[in-house]
Amino acid sequence: MEFRKMRRHRQSLSEEECREILIKGGRGTLAVTGDGGWPYAVPLNYVYNDGVIYFHCAKEGHKLDAIKKDSRVCFSVVSEDEVVPEKLLTMYKSVTVFGHARVLDDEEEIWASAFALGVKYAPMLSSEAINAEIERERPRLAVIALTPEHITGKQALEFVKKEK
Repeated sequence: MEFRKMRRHRQSLSEEECREILIKGGRGTLAVTGDGGWPYAVPLNYVYNDGVIYFHCAKEGHKLDAIKKDSRVCFSVVSEDEVVPEKLLTMYKSVTVFGHARVLDDEEEIWASAFALGVKYAPMLSSEAINAEIERERPRLAVIALTPEHITGKQALEFVKKEK
């Protein structure tokens, strides 16, 4: 499939800028095709490693069922999100990822991804503490890998004007 080109291409972010937002971002929103074909979007924690986005969930639920039915997903992260009311605008940078999600079944990949999530969101914990938490949660834990097919980023026009 060919993805649409950005209408406001002057506002597009480079591949490197998109990657930085994905690496540094705190939360993203995952959109899947849910029950009855209805869209289902959910905010979640994630980690971006080696070009793949990983997130965890329970071994059952709406998100997991949707991914098993249709692996095509969309994921977005917003950064630099500041409303400027007096100018009626928002200063933002965002990244949208289209790709395929799969439930991991390789124990080493599950553990490495869960560990990377632990390091990102609890950097003050020791490796031993993160491993202990993974061990405790492992019976209920599923990890999803989102492999991007297309990544696009956009920024507020005011950022483009500042660069010139």
